This record gives sequence, C-alpha cells and structure tokens, in this order.
Amino acid sequence: MVTFNSYLVLSAILFSIGTAGVFLRRNIITLLLSIEIMLNAVNLTFVAAGRFLGTVDGQIIVFFVMTVAAAEAAVGLAIVIALFRHRETLNPDAFTSLRW
Repeated sequence: MVTFNSYLVLSAILFSIGTAGVFLRRNIITLLLSIEIMLNAVNLTFVAAGRFLGTVDGQIIVFFVMTVAAAEAAVGLAIVIALFRHRETLNPDAFTSLRW
C-alpha cells in the first residue's frame, strides 16, 4: 500500500523539477510548462491529503485549480504568440521593456 508520505515525496520531486525549469530555462513556453508541473504537484498533494483524510475537499480544490490553470494556459499562450510575432524570439531577456 502506498503511504501518504510517498505521495508527498513525489509531489516534492515534481515541484522541484518545475522550480528548476523556471529558474534554469530561457524559453517562455518552457517556463509556462514548468509552472504547470508545479501546479500539478500541488494538485497531487491536495488529492492525496483528501484521500487519506477521507474527505472530498482535496478533489474539489483540485477542480478549481485545474480550471484556473486551463485559463492561465490559454491566456499565457496567447501572450506568448503575440510576443513572438512582435520580437520573433521567445527569450525572456528580449522582453525587458514594457513598450512596443
């Protein structure tokens, strides 16, 4: 049987991979994917806590987090497409000024 600590360790590993992706990668799409990995790590923690506590609260929270993550991915991808059309690069260092 899988213990609660196993889920927490897996969630911590996923969150660490996402954090490393945010800090080490130099591509906006990779940054967005790393943020999604971090959100999925938090979702795993909520579901595991809900399962081991015997409530559905964790699953309800995950439903709302997934809804917000889907909206964030759609808006983020639209912004990335607009930035790429303007500067023709996805390097975050190229977007230091807020003016077009």
